[in-house]
Amino acid sequence: MRTVTVIGAGMAGCEAAWAAAQAGIPVTLCEMKPQKFSPAHHSPDFAELVCSNSLKASRIDSAAGLLKEEMRRLGSLLVPCAEECAVEAGGALAVDRHAFSRCVTEKIRSHPLITVREGEVTEIPAGDVIIATGPLTSDALHAPIAALTGKSLYFYDAAAPIVTGESISMERAFYASRYDKGTADYLNCPMTKEEYLAFYDALIHAESAPLHDFEQEGLRVYEGCMPVEVLAKRGEDAIRYGMMKPVGLHDPHTGLRPYAVVQLRRENREGTLWNLVGFQTNLRWGEQKRVFSMIPGLEHAEFVRYGVMHRNSFLDSPKLLDPTYALRKEPRIRFAGQMTGVEGYMESAGSGILAGLNTVRAVRGEEPLVLPRETMLGALTAYITDPYTENLQPMGANMGILPMLDGKFRGKDGKQRKYQAYADRALAALDAVIGAGRES
Repeated sequence: MRTVTVIGAGMAGCEAAWAAAQAGIPVTLCEMKPQKFSPAHHSPDFAELVCSNSLKASRIDSAAGLLKEEMRRLGSLLVPCAEECAVEAGGALAVDRHAFSRCVTEKIRSHPLITVREGEVTEIPAGDVIIATGPLTSDALHAPIAALTGKSLYFYDAAAPIVTGESISMERAFYASRYDKGTADYLNCPMTKEEYLAFYDALIHAESAPLHDFEQEGLRVYEGCMPVEVLAKRGEDAIRYGMMKPVGLHDPHTGLRPYAVVQLRRENREGTLWNLVGFQTNLRWGEQKRVFSMIPGLEHAEFVRYGVMHRNSFLDSPKLLDPTYALRKEPRIRFAGQMTGVEGYMESAGSGILAGLNTVRAVRGEEPLVLPRETMLGALTAYITDPYTENLQPMGANMGILPMLDGKFRGKDGKQRKYQAYADRALAALDAVIGAGRES
């Protein structure tokens, strides 16, 4: 029987391997950890979350929630693992990142049709291959990929700091979710105008870490993961209208709406670790300690991880890939994950499912699975593989990429009804393709 080789045991690679193995196709999953780590990875486990621990909204009538439901119906491994390892995060699905990675690793390693091969891959193997090595593909493998595809694109990505829960001062911080939606799962650190202006001045004048390991080309930062200090330099109110917006929150200590707020989200179920939401950064570690300790409630914060910045690479997918994630000029090779131009954890994982399922169909000589544009995964795939797209920028799940609906949705709940209609249409279209009622 033909086997499939999957390179990379991140979110996309694990989903691709699982999809193929669940369909009865033997899989060799190649992963360079623990023999070698990228600059952003530290755990030997699979599906390591290197930035936020949030997988975004859970509601079906949201883009992120719809995406996860589509993945579930396509047989996702990661969605049930995430739900098993969830931590409180209001209406979002956030996970204990270590428990999540362990859960995925255990299921992959225990699957009878998946063989894990540790060690760095330095050339593209023969046969049916799915390359899911992510935006930090090692230099040794990047060379043959570049030779096959041409020059790749890149942008820079950043991660937020994490602090211990016991080091946060509750004399200023308070639990709440915006507009009191869901449970009060976020810790909020409020600022007065004077505190904000002092913090802002320190932030924009803080020293950044050098990018010695990166290509010496113009720095391009993806908007979705822009370092807080870069965004702050756009104007005094840029971050106050961004990750520090105070709307929907009232400080119980004063009864007033703060001038600005820093929110923290749980990193684990116990609440012993919290990350600074939206505070991805490339400041020097000493500067992070100095500046972020100016945040009320974090004066004595213990930082267990400082923010880091790294280069992310992705392909010129519109010119290279077809809607099954296959390389047009050599269709035995498929790509999956962030390197294709999808942005986000679950978006990457979803592309892995489609790459895995389409590799299975190719092995069996069956028609490919191309999802309707009305589905979130179908729309994402269409976006990154549209040959008419110029200057591809990474794209995450959002309702704006779906075909427009007929009719108007007026009233104060019009937007919610519209998004629910998008979700209903998407799931009906998906079921029509894969079979109504199919479950993972």
